[in-house]
Amino acid sequence: MSAPVLTKPERGPSFPGEVVADVKVRVVDLPGGPLGGVPQRLALLTLDNGHDHTKPTTLGPGTLRALDDALDAAFAVDGLAAVAVTGKPFVFTVGADLKGVAVATDREQPLALGRYGHAVFRRLHDSPVPTFAFVNGAAMGGGVELALHCHHRTVASDVGAIALPECFLGLVPAWGGTQLLPNLVGPDAAVTVVLENPLAQNRMLTARHALELGLVDRLYAAADFLEQSLLFAGRVVRGEETVTRPEVDRGEAWDAALARGRALVDAKVHGAAPAPYRALELLELARAGTAPEALDAGTAAEDEALADLVMGEELRASLYAFDLVQRRAKKPVGVPDRSLARPVTAVGVVGAGLMASQLALLVAQRLEVPVVLTDLDQERIDRAVAWCHGEVDGLLQRRRLTPDRANRVKSLIRGSLDTAAFADADLVVEAVFERMDVKQQVFAEVEAVVSDTCVLATNTSSLSVTEMARGLAHPERVVGFHVFNPVAVLPLVEVVRGQATDDAAVATAFAVGRQLRKNGVLVRDAPAFVVNRVLTRFLGEVTRAVDEGASFEDADAALAPLGLPMSPFALLGLVGPAVALHVAEVLHAAFPERFVVSDGLRRLVAAGKPGLLRQDGDRAEVDPEVRALFGQAATGPAPTRDEVRERALGALAQEVRLLVDEGVVAEPQDVDLCMLLGAGWPFHLGGVTPYLDRTGVAERVTGRRFLPPGLASLPG
Repeated sequence: MSAPVLTKPERGPSFPGEVVADVKVRVVDLPGGPLGGVPQRLALLTLDNGHDHTKPTTLGPGTLRALDDALDAAFAVDGLAAVAVTGKPFVFTVGADLKGVAVATDREQPLALGRYGHAVFRRLHDSPVPTFAFVNGAAMGGGVELALHCHHRTVASDVGAIALPECFLGLVPAWGGTQLLPNLVGPDAAVTVVLENPLAQNRMLTARHALELGLVDRLYAAADFLEQSLLFAGRVVRGEETVTRPEVDRGEAWDAALARGRALVDAKVHGAAPAPYRALELLELARAGTAPEALDAGTAAEDEALADLVMGEELRASLYAFDLVQRRAKKPVGVPDRSLARPVTAVGVVGAGLMASQLALLVAQRLEVPVVLTDLDQERIDRAVAWCHGEVDGLLQRRRLTPDRANRVKSLIRGSLDTAAFADADLVVEAVFERMDVKQQVFAEVEAVVSDTCVLATNTSSLSVTEMARGLAHPERVVGFHVFNPVAVLPLVEVVRGQATDDAAVATAFAVGRQLRKNGVLVRDAPAFVVNRVLTRFLGEVTRAVDEGASFEDADAALAPLGLPMSPFALLGLVGPAVALHVAEVLHAAFPERFVVSDGLRRLVAAGKPGLLRQDGDRAEVDPEVRALFGQAATGPAPTRDEVRERALGALAQEVRLLVDEGVVAEPQDVDLCMLLGAGWPFHLGGVTPYLDRTGVAERVTGRRFLPPGLASLPG
């Protein structure tokens, strides 16, 4: 059966703002000369949106039409022996244009787009001559699917972003990815690419990984990638080189792969996001193979899944989250002009604990300036410097750093017992024990030795920046710089403006954050700022329910319908009970009517317990000693799971409304951005506020929505 034929829509973009790529067709004679006296010509199609590599090529309806037209021209070439598709420098193509998805108002629009994309790509799959994808740069989503429809694929050695990220966003690979990939690389590898990687914070494949999986056939050096790819195509066409691929097991191995996929999806989203479950169904359909009838059925099912998901609330929330991370995070609201930022050529870090060590290492790696760690104990300093050096050695062993670069980074980090070592510093960050008097003393000592223009930053997680700066000669240069653990992984920094903080200090903090590859959100000085305040209110309701007699199991499972990355008690263990208790006490002192401090948590910390859960093989269970420490003393009926969930969601809605109304952040979007980047809140929720709007909790608790209809939700 041939590929379905669809009438081409009228020319021009199908939605406002689509960037339609040009698809250039160049005819080249394949290396090796004529075959049987007949010239062997290859039609090379290059997708190019006319921008530099900072604006990757996407596949909207207009670009699909351009590709369709280019294929018409290619197949009309006299003496055609092969067709190849490649991209402009540094970019193959990064898939569907999500702007078009966001403006869809009825199910027929995504359904038609899915069918048309399949029809165009299928021309490469069903081509009478060999087809090739020369993957010269980033390939994601529809870009990978375009390559999969070709008979052969090469990749440049420097390509570092190959992925099918759709499930991360609330979609499924819907232009053949779920059908072609498992039949090429096997079902288990397909589960990794379609489900595991997207749900692991959108992990990417490198060129080498793609080759090892069998996703591509050959890897060539970037310097002569096109030349080598054309030589490869010539050898294939002439029969001088063949590509062998392993036979795919469609029996027990397929069952095992799908079982693994379902287990990891359940563990990640707990049934709360529909896309990965639809992807599992489509991967099951792919077991039928890629014969024409089977491929027709599988791709038709992809079209239906795409249409359903595009018209679902979860995708709209995901696209809202994606927009926050891609746009708002890069242009934060309320930030002073960048020109006010002071140059930073040397950095001091006060403290030698884990956070201080992580900060010092990241500064040395990203800013490439000298970093001095200070502490009261030489042994702690030596241990911190040794830890930094050990991390660098690990990166060297994994070939993430060259030997010269590793030596350079290590040479930038040193320790000292004397704060006089900060004399040349342009920025000093304190990361010491969370006590106001300790931090005030630190800044007083530092101010005595640094220049008048040195910015003083605090990594406090809950204490007042304003109070910390009080008594200093220059309180205007003190700014909050709250990063999250692990420092190298979580991309958020809450930049806190105290009452005296000036624009130069704020601008410098944002500039340093950008150099550290972190996204800053401007926060007004308030107890626990944003992430810790929201999480503490949320966790407080859960622990209070246990204090009131709810079972640990019911309280911990109450929020499972949200599909959070971990349960409340797992999160408590990650944060650490002592830290959680400290933040709860700070917030209780500020807002006693809203923030409770669990008596059970106090006893847990006093006993030195690291958390509520302990690992028992593959599962976590409540530590029996923790049950005894909580010593539940219920005076009435124990809260049910539903009651715990409603209380926690109501508390979230109230606290987010107060954060906005009090001016701690500029808009609800900033709260969502903080939760996405600092707490790993799932994209399918869009942060916090879209879920509270969608479920009606926002209006029930606060009397109004956080976001207007159509923003993070279907058009009203």
